[in-house]
Amino acid sequence: MRHGKKVAHLGRTNTHRKAMLANMASSLIEHKRINTTVARAKALKTFIEPLITRSKVDSTHNRRIAFRELRDKYAVAELFRTISEKVGDRPGGYTRIIKMGNRLGDNADMALIELVDFNEVYETAKPKKKSRRRGSKKAAAEVTETAEAETTDVAEPATEEAPKAEEVTEAPTDAPETDAPSDEKNEAE
Repeated sequence: MRHGKKVAHLGRTNTHRKAMLANMASSLIEHKRINTTVARAKALKTFIEPLITRSKVDSTHNRRIAFRELRDKYAVAELFRTISEKVGDRPGGYTRIIKMGNRLGDNADMALIELVDFNEVYETAKPKKKSRRRGSKKAAAEVTETAEAETTDVAEPATEEAPKAEEVTEAPTDAPETDAPSDEKNEAE
């Protein structure tokens, strides 16, 4: 049983594992996505996410801790300059693991680990959701403002191009009813 064993050993000694994770984290920071095995990707996720959280506060102490873990001053500079700006408002979950299938040589499970905010494929802008709170004055004011903005945006083009409502609702009187032929078939039988 492996109760209380939170560290994935990855078949390596402690120093080898730390060096490998530091190199993988530096590569992830530099390239924003890397291919590796699923087990290594999960271990890397637990290694790099606390460092990204520390990079939100740019202080000498946090830079020294990041350098102690990464051992690469260029990766530390990139982490504190570009990555910390992109993830500033994100409360966590900075990386994404996507399973890629099995490797041809040894049939190992492969994965792509990437920084979430640096992916151009996925759309990051989501539409605003309406608030479900009833007592929130701020949310109610935002909902009414957006509803007014939508009605004014929609109403202006619709009045220019759309025909009058009276013309649309009136049906031509010369057209035969569609139910009549079905009644005639029933009577003929």
